[in-house]
Amino acid sequence: MRETDMAAVRHGTARGGSSATDGATDAPRPDHSRGRRLRPWQAGLRRGGIEVRHLLRNRKEFVSHLSNVVTALVVASFVHDDLPGTHIPGAHLTIAGFVAYLLFQVGLINLPQILVTERDEGTLLRLRATPGGIPAYLVAKSVLIVAIAMGTVTVLLGTAALFVDGPLPHSLGGWLTLIWVIGLGLLAVVPLGAAIGAVLPNAREALAMVMLPAMALLVTSGAMFPIGRLPVVVQNVASVFPLRWMAQGVRSALLPDAARAAEPSGSWQLPTVALVLTGWAVVGFLLAVPLLRRAARRESGSRLTERQSRARMSGTLTM
Repeated sequence: MRETDMAAVRHGTARGGSSATDGATDAPRPDHSRGRRLRPWQAGLRRGGIEVRHLLRNRKEFVSHLSNVVTALVVASFVHDDLPGTHIPGAHLTIAGFVAYLLFQVGLINLPQILVTERDEGTLLRLRATPGGIPAYLVAKSVLIVAIAMGTVTVLLGTAALFVDGPLPHSLGGWLTLIWVIGLGLLAVVPLGAAIGAVLPNAREALAMVMLPAMALLVTSGAMFPIGRLPVVVQNVASVFPLRWMAQGVRSALLPDAARAAEPSGSWQLPTVALVLTGWAVVGFLLAVPLLRRAARRESGSRLTERQSRARMSGTLTM
């Protein structure tokens, strides 16, 4: 994400004619055409649009997201068993699980990396001097993350349907369920990812610190194989976290009703899916803004210079 975000910052600086130290690229700037200052959500939407456009133009980064789709298709092509008690291909469960995991990944792995990298490049320091800078920044990142998630999921489902006879919703109700599960799932993980990114120490450790727990949840949440095969204690622990319910909600939209036989409760439990994801969304929002504001308050020129010097010595900073 780093090249996309830095390009967006450069683009915003060029448009506003401001230096990188005045904070104009990371927060609301005056709308001179209307004689008023943009509200944080308006500035965030504008910046988010810029970042999405730069993502589409960045071939290397664009291909990196498509590689997740290729991985999902390759894994699904090697799954030949049916779901227990049904004649539904196990590959369909794998595709549904990857849809949920990609949403989880973009919020809880990619987003913290973006935030830590930009903090080390001075973005949070510039936000300190800008009214409404943190909310606008969060809106912009949310726009980027939603665009990445929706684009990746659309490509995955389309290519899976073409090449491995992958699942698609069979009715209007299925499509509506898929839409609200994706939307609520992103609300559950994006603010939480922002909160995690605000407290991670540096860009080098960010990936290692979030990847291991994420992979553990992927294995224990029933995304790749029926959760009913796992010990009850593992099922109970996985049920606390959003990925388990995101995967179940996606399965309810993509798989036929006969697939409920492979669920521990014998049903999709959609009210529980909505309740758990809503709870995580509330927790994430309550944590994200104050933690980012705290991180911005703690930023200083000396701290930034010291971190960048260490990063250059270790080879993790290339700006």
